[in-house]
Amino acid sequence: MENHPEQFDDICPLHSNQVPEAVKSLLEEPKFVGVLQYLFPQTPIEAVMALFRSIQSVDDFQKKIDYPFLKQLEAKTTAGIDFYGADKLDNSINYLYISNHRDIVLDSAYLCVELLDVGLQTVEIAIGDNLLIYPWIETLVRLNKSFIVRRGVSGRGQLQASQHLSQYMRYALSEKHQSIWLAQREGRAKDGNDRTQESLLKMLNMSGEGSITDNLSSLNICPLTISYEYDPCDFLKAKEFQQKRDNPEYKKSPADDLLNMQTGIMGYKGKVVYRLAGNIADRVKAMPELPRSEQFAAVARLIDSLIHSNYEIYDNNRIAYDQLNPDKKAGGYSPEAEAAFLKYIDERIAKIDLTEKDEEFLRFKLLEMYANPLVNQLEALQSK
Repeated sequence: MENHPEQFDDICPLHSNQVPEAVKSLLEEPKFVGVLQYLFPQTPIEAVMALFRSIQSVDDFQKKIDYPFLKQLEAKTTAGIDFYGADKLDNSINYLYISNHRDIVLDSAYLCVELLDVGLQTVEIAIGDNLLIYPWIETLVRLNKSFIVRRGVSGRGQLQASQHLSQYMRYALSEKHQSIWLAQREGRAKDGNDRTQESLLKMLNMSGEGSITDNLSSLNICPLTISYEYDPCDFLKAKEFQQKRDNPEYKKSPADDLLNMQTGIMGYKGKVVYRLAGNIADRVKAMPELPRSEQFAAVARLIDSLIHSNYEIYDNNRIAYDQLNPDKKAGGYSPEAEAAFLKYIDERIAKIDLTEKDEEFLRFKLLEMYANPLVNQLEALQSK
């Protein structure tokens, strides 16, 4: 029998005894049934619903629903997903995987698939409540082994929510013996410049009782780098940059979030690579004692350096880098590859629906998001 302290019931994944009722409520939600019809167009909806009714646990959901769907999606929307670094994992340790954030839904989903493929357990997934646009979406993500990061609070409420989240994550790792996936920052890095937020490390430290390095090393942090050849949301990110430039008060609507989720899931990604750096517990523990703010910054730099060093660099990254740095030529690609990528950039700009479209600005932002992984990797390798 699973043992979940009731204090975490507001944020933790569903308990097994809650799963049948959750499935029933989802199948009574017309919007959710519509999503199923969209995601499984070749299968009669009655058959999909029958499969859902057979689910008895969150692990059941991931194996019966997620896994086959994601394998089909991989075949349709990627040129293959490679997973490196599983040999650095110890089956007896529960890890906190901290990754760069490429896709709202798929970053953690494909990590689970790759872990299953090498015989390891899937992870619990941190997801922000800003994405839970409808009550049924919260039910769905908690059925999918996710726990909720409460962001819509301020002041003392924010402090309490962070403490609560930190306690839950430490409990999940040490007592539930569950590994966890966590993005290195709140929201995707829309310019491709992946940086770990120190506030994230401060939150993780809250539930520890020792020094900062003791508290963070005990979480067995394993940096994970996710590299996409093509970002299906690149044109939406570029559009948002112009909207924010033209109107500093601009904020995405729930409909925009849904469009980004849908585009990220169904859009073409080319080659995708997941690469693990391994457990950094010993390196964190061995860090010299520093003033509090510097200590968090040092751990963030270590995570960033490993994420950046492990990027898979594609022709697209080199071409974008050369377009922005003509005096520093990365090279290593054919004229045909260059022409194809620049044509791709033109096509992405054409997809952006803005009344006063600044094509020069949009082109720069698109090139920047593809160039930045190489910029950061060169810097990380140079500083080693």
